[in-house]
Amino acid sequence: MLDHIETELLDIAYDEQGDANGWPVVLLHGFPYDIRAYDEVTPRLVSEGARVIVPYLRGYGPTRFLSPTTLRSGQQAALGADLLALLDALAIDRAILGGYDWGGRAACIVAALYPSRARGLVSVNGYNIQDIAAAAQPADPEKEHRMWYQYYLHGERGRAGLTEKRRAFCRLLWSLWSPTWHFDDDLYARTAASFDNPDFVDVVVHSYRHRFGLVEGDPRFDDIEHRLAATPPITVPTITLDGDADGVQPPGTRETSSKRFSGRHENRIVPNAGHNLPQEAPAIFAKAVLDVNAWAG
Repeated sequence: MLDHIETELLDIAYDEQGDANGWPVVLLHGFPYDIRAYDEVTPRLVSEGARVIVPYLRGYGPTRFLSPTTLRSGQQAALGADLLALLDALAIDRAILGGYDWGGRAACIVAALYPSRARGLVSVNGYNIQDIAAAAQPADPEKEHRMWYQYYLHGERGRAGLTEKRRAFCRLLWSLWSPTWHFDDDLYARTAASFDNPDFVDVVVHSYRHRFGLVEGDPRFDDIEHRLAATPPITVPTITLDGDADGVQPPGTRETSSKRFSGRHENRIVPNAGHNLPQEAPAIFAKAVLDVNAWAG
């Protein structure tokens, strides 16, 4: 049974497990995934005394905007603000934050800008905060071809394709990004239902256009975006994870992000794993959370 809680902008649906007095952990999914990514991570943490909260991000599953006039923004600042608002609504002062893809970005943002709210961080693919000012600079061709889906969504043909063929489109991304993960139809279908959210397409399209400076963001998040433009360091204890078969950001294809972590930091390469690391290697992801919790004391 899912729980719901309202913030200023959203009715957030989330799964909560564990002792209400346990040490809090918030785990965040990415695109195109949902909370099912943590089905095998959560019980491992609960058995160690954690209170685990896994929300559906804006535009996914049962999470809904409260007003029809709110911009269906997928910009990075919105994701970070949603996480902060969730912590406030649940009266959680500090939590271990963990995530990948969009969820890793939200976790990195809160850890960087609001370190008093993060006891520690687990982030897949390192420092996930976008440098939007540099987005127009071309990358190496090997990296550029992996971003085809982002360029596709810059045009209206891509919006139409995501609208009409969202399940096939997202399943293709799962296969390309996690080539060693042999998921079945039933497992995919359980997550793909989350893409039927009425705001899914708008939020996704806005995300992949905003990060390239092609559309304006929601003005309410201007201050956060301004602060993120300085690519602030992350000072909280952090473990970063990289799957060695990640089809989006394999190790070695991006700038080493260790310099962005000024606190205790360790990077771990996960063998035979792709982009959806919590679902592909749940024991390793859970151990990273437990280790960061131990570091945090």
